[in-house]
Amino acid sequence: MSSTIDPSKRVVTVVLGAQWGDEGKGKLADILCSKASVCCRAAGGNNAGHTIVANGVTYDFHILPSGLVNPGCINLIGSGTVVHIPSFFNELEALRKNNLDTKDRIYISDRAHVVLDLHQKVDGLEEAELGKGLIGTTKKGIGPTYSSKATRGGIRICDIFHIDVEDKIRRLADGYKKRFGELLQYDVEEEIARFRTYRESLQEFVIDQIPFLKSVKDQKASILVEGANAVMLDIDYGTYPYVTSSNTGIGGVITGLTLGWNSIKDVIGVVKAYTTRVGSGPFPTEQLNEVGEAMQNVGREFGVTTGRKRRCGWLDLVLVRYSHEVNQYTSLNITKLDILDDFSELKIAVGYKHNGQPLESFPADLHTLAEVEVEYKTLPGWKTSTVGVKSYAELPENARNYIEFIEKEVDVPITYIGTGPGRESMLTR
Repeated sequence: MSSTIDPSKRVVTVVLGAQWGDEGKGKLADILCSKASVCCRAAGGNNAGHTIVANGVTYDFHILPSGLVNPGCINLIGSGTVVHIPSFFNELEALRKNNLDTKDRIYISDRAHVVLDLHQKVDGLEEAELGKGLIGTTKKGIGPTYSSKATRGGIRICDIFHIDVEDKIRRLADGYKKRFGELLQYDVEEEIARFRTYRESLQEFVIDQIPFLKSVKDQKASILVEGANAVMLDIDYGTYPYVTSSNTGIGGVITGLTLGWNSIKDVIGVVKAYTTRVGSGPFPTEQLNEVGEAMQNVGREFGVTTGRKRRCGWLDLVLVRYSHEVNQYTSLNITKLDILDDFSELKIAVGYKHNGQPLESFPADLHTLAEVEVEYKTLPGWKTSTVGVKSYAELPENARNYIEFIEKEVDVPITYIGTGPGRESMLTR
């Protein structure tokens, strides 16, 4: 039997954040979903935030895949995710109020883990314990849920339908009460009572993802994987410990969705035209000045999930090259190019030095990262509006030079360029 992979079986396109998140993955996912049969989330929980503007309506997504905006797309919350059930239903209700019909279009893997209100309470207490060294989590309970999963004490979606889940929740609560004492203000019986209602209300949404995804692949139907968070928040390859608690790169896609590496056709890295991050941790190109303030104000850099201001700085290609080494992108999407329209000159980080010596890659050691000297390349701005530009040729020459410089440095083709918040403001190159 030949070991050659049939190209027609490569039906999966993956969209991943290539920086610290908030790159604008949701818009590209929304556009690609118009041609996808299935849209999946592989990891993370409702700590993610995607904003999509479609037909004049703004939608905020957290745990739900943004393929729900497209009426022909089925959506799956995969096994590697963690799901807070009340938030799932609240988000569904918000979409329905915006006249989105989600019936028979959203499913949850029975192997996904459940975020309890208990986990959310513990998340806040653990952050408080860290004091000035806090991680800057969303306090959505994501980390404690993955901790419960890793210590084999977690609750899975399939557990909800069995009465012994109640004892499992009580055991978890007892363990945390021993640790936090009276600081843990939590009523375990109240949460258990809600679980009894979930057995009926969740029934229509829960599936075994393995035969489901196999059937989609057997039909050679297109699958879109919508990444949450981004590679610099990956538990293994991000700026640990200032990261999320899941694998946010291509590794998390493979383990969280049982798609198989040989099903993947494209891996698209989404790169904001500058750099932002939320929460604590080193940020080499951060601009604590009028440049950073302009990016923040013009770019509306406030978190979808938390409302927190995002820290802003110049585009960092050391980081993007590293991101490519982790995820092996087949192409890039540059977003929010229009936010740079009013800058007379632009800087791009092209190298790091530490103690006068060039660094080969993005360092794991945060002490080193906090001390790096950034080598910049300065390019002229274009001082012309790019908002809503429809073709690459119509972009100002200096904007094209900016794009082509990124492409050459990272050695990955740039296929999509975002020039505004709406669906229509994405040109294909």
